[in-house]
Amino acid sequence: MTSDDPGVEQPPLFNTLPLDPKLLRAVAESGYMSMTPIQAKAIPIVLAGRDIMGAAQTGTGKTAAFTIPLLQKMLRHETASMSPARHPVRALVLAPTRELADQVAENVKKYAKHTQLRSTVVFGGIDMKPQTLQLKAGVEVLIATPGRLLDHIEAKNAVLNQVEYVVLDEADRMLDIGFLPDLQRILSYLPKARQTLLFSATFSPEIKKLAASYLQEPLLVEVARPNATASTVEQRFYSTTDDDKRVFIRQLIKSRDLRQAIVFVNSKLGAARLARSFERDGLRTQALHGDKSQDERLKALAAFKAGEVDLLVATDVAARGLDIADLPAVFNFDVPFNAEDYVHRIGRTGRAGASGLAVTLVTRDDARLIADIEKLIKKKIELEPAELEDERPRRREERPARRDADEAPRAERVERAERPERSERPMRAAPRPAADPFFDKPYEPNAAPDSSPAWETAKAATPASAPRALSPNIRPKRKVASLLGGNR
Repeated sequence: MTSDDPGVEQPPLFNTLPLDPKLLRAVAESGYMSMTPIQAKAIPIVLAGRDIMGAAQTGTGKTAAFTIPLLQKMLRHETASMSPARHPVRALVLAPTRELADQVAENVKKYAKHTQLRSTVVFGGIDMKPQTLQLKAGVEVLIATPGRLLDHIEAKNAVLNQVEYVVLDEADRMLDIGFLPDLQRILSYLPKARQTLLFSATFSPEIKKLAASYLQEPLLVEVARPNATASTVEQRFYSTTDDDKRVFIRQLIKSRDLRQAIVFVNSKLGAARLARSFERDGLRTQALHGDKSQDERLKALAAFKAGEVDLLVATDVAARGLDIADLPAVFNFDVPFNAEDYVHRIGRTGRAGASGLAVTLVTRDDARLIADIEKLIKKKIELEPAELEDERPRRREERPARRDADEAPRAERVERAERPERSERPMRAAPRPAADPFFDKPYEPNAAPDSSPAWETAKAATPASAPRALSPNIRPKRKVASLLGGNR
């Protein structure tokens, strides 16, 4: 779409907004000239001082939609003074994850680099001392995760009594991971008179209830159907098995000539194991999950953005807030448990109007999860069979084929012919019981019925004086000398 196309409405430019030249210069240096739909609708409302609920699909520039107008409104407090008292916190941005908070902080610094406004970011997983020093020095814009911000509030490092603007970024995700009590505590420390902005890719009934409690007559801005996926993303669903998933991903990377991709899994242990498997396959791989320290996560993300890593295997901790320019593909190794996470996962690709590929690998056990995704995006999902190239060697094929009888050597055939078959071998005779001649003799009655039994006769024939024979099982007594108590 070019500017000389007749009858085509062109997107509005940033220089048409009532922005300070310092901000326009920073925006132009960032490579942005025209506004996205959410920016074109939200920025004028924020500049007018109204509370807003902004709903837009991920990757459409929500961060700039609230960052640029807030910086414009805070320029009236700009000062070159080094005193911390002259730099109180005036804008607070709350984000659910460390990665998203860090991403927002980078954008704020990028847009405010030609101004005297200060900003910093605080999140858990790292030492509090450097964060405390920055807070004590004074900042106008504070980006934070709820848990770590409460730590600083309790330590009296962060004073929020002069906050004029509050932004709840990805508020639905904060509720999903249980941050509602923390949000309520933080908002209780803020002045009642403030401007509150709520931006998210999805709006659930819980989010609308939260907005009704803390926003004052907010304007709802929706530039796309809620939970819609970007039209620039090619979505493919393949039916496969758990054993073939990794092989199929490697095959797609090779066939489509993908230089980089994010592979999403549902568990931290699964992410670590899958990353090691891809590393053994020769792909430069890093894992990104909650068990990694914050320093390790930032280094892995920086290496991926720099092109030093081919695959980033991540859990849903990376599904939101990762702004990676020109990411060509996203793979759902596991179908997400939460259907809304599918929208955020595939939103990592196809950003800012670029095209992207989103591949989801589906097994038989994922039928219910796929039905939830269909219900959310209101689109019928067609499963395609995952056809694998036969690259894996088969063990049976590696074994030499058994030769036929006519191909076998003559000596082997002769030996086989002389050897009796199993059915022709004589059966072994059953063992005969032991025979006793005494019991085999026929019965012989005594000659004289009145005669004594044979054993009595034998006893009478034995002289009384004859020595009694000892049983062979009885050992005879040894003769002992009389001195030792024996008989003489």
